[in-house]
Amino acid sequence: MMQFTESLPPQVSSFSSLMMNKNRNTNNNQIQHARPWPGFHTSKNLGNIGDTNCMEQLLVHCANAIESNDATLAQQILWVLNNIAPPDGDSNQRLTCGFLRALILRAAKIGTCKLLTANLNHSMETHKFSIIELASFVDLTPWHRFGFTAANGAILEAVEGYSIIHIVDFSLTHCMQIPTLIDAISTRVEGPPLIKLTIAGATEDLPPMLDLSYEELGAKLVNFARSRNVMMEFRVIPSSSSDGFSNVIEQLRVQNLIRPDNGEALVINCHMMLHYIPEETTVLSNSFRAMFLKAIRNLDPTIVVLVDEDADFTSNNLVCRLRSAFNYLWIPYDTVDTFLPRGSKQRQWYEADICWKIENVIAQEGVQRLERLEPKSQWVQRMRNANFRSSGFSEEGVTEVKNMLDEHAAGWGLKRDEDDLVLTWKGHNVVFATAWVPL
Repeated sequence: MMQFTESLPPQVSSFSSLMMNKNRNTNNNQIQHARPWPGFHTSKNLGNIGDTNCMEQLLVHCANAIESNDATLAQQILWVLNNIAPPDGDSNQRLTCGFLRALILRAAKIGTCKLLTANLNHSMETHKFSIIELASFVDLTPWHRFGFTAANGAILEAVEGYSIIHIVDFSLTHCMQIPTLIDAISTRVEGPPLIKLTIAGATEDLPPMLDLSYEELGAKLVNFARSRNVMMEFRVIPSSSSDGFSNVIEQLRVQNLIRPDNGEALVINCHMMLHYIPEETTVLSNSFRAMFLKAIRNLDPTIVVLVDEDADFTSNNLVCRLRSAFNYLWIPYDTVDTFLPRGSKQRQWYEADICWKIENVIAQEGVQRLERLEPKSQWVQRMRNANFRSSGFSEEGVTEVKNMLDEHAAGWGLKRDEDDLVLTWKGHNVVFATAWVPL
């Protein structure tokens, strides 16, 4: 987990020797008899030092210590966390370990707390997937498949009868949704349409990452479509979420000026990508997110599908973000225990991507903090402010989603919230799917 060298500064040498202790079986009594922690009373405030609530409280205390530049308190709490949250423990321990590492990275940037991590290796590698690996990875859970299935059902209904379908794909998963959509479109009674696929080629490195160029990806998709007797045109527009995908918007605007009055449907498919557009907590008319949605509305799309994770990581306050992320990101750690054994490569890849999110939420600030999730209620309000109305999902589409969920562990569920669909794990909201048309 954390690698310290023997050449640490003398101020933290005793702490580093504790951090390098390989014995993960330290019992609760040993930990509670560590030197007293200034600022709070362990026995009264923390209860069972190994349970999830205690781990969350320890992380909060540690974050506060780091923010107040209290290196002594921070190092004591980090030591305790290191002993109760091994990287190969149960799901809650692995979750806490991810936050522990993120706090150490944050501490490295702040005042005297830099001493705690002077020789820490900050790099964390995320896997670059082949197409086959990524397809397999996405199929592991409904995390992405839920959105794919719900969106494809809504899109197919919206584009019925059109001879040309232009899909603009703002997707985190490198078009993994598109082959299933092509399959469904290829069986239309009136024959398949021409598909124009435009993807926003994000310039940021966001997991899951693909070990393939956009050009190679496009060639594979075109060949797949041809195998289904569907003609496809593929275009990638290099773009950045940092400016609201302005390059994509401008090229779509220019193209829309010569768009046929009939016979072409414009589909805007947004899958877990819009939350990377910079934003804080307020719904502002001049924010990047508001401007993006207004620009999309001006294109007069046939349908807009918005799928994202139902959580709030936008607070400027570190502790608020930590609590929100801790109480949401336990879900992927919990689910992974149901289908992947310890030590498997897929599990390592899966959890490395979660750790990337944790580190970005906790260790980064300003333009480097890309993970800015907003809950469904906030996005619904944004869409309404941009003059869209909800179009909902048909019973047939809902049935498709239910059938997909039947292929996965029993803990997954589906909740209908007005016109929207919400994926749940053990009753907790995970991902939402919404569909919109212009007013």
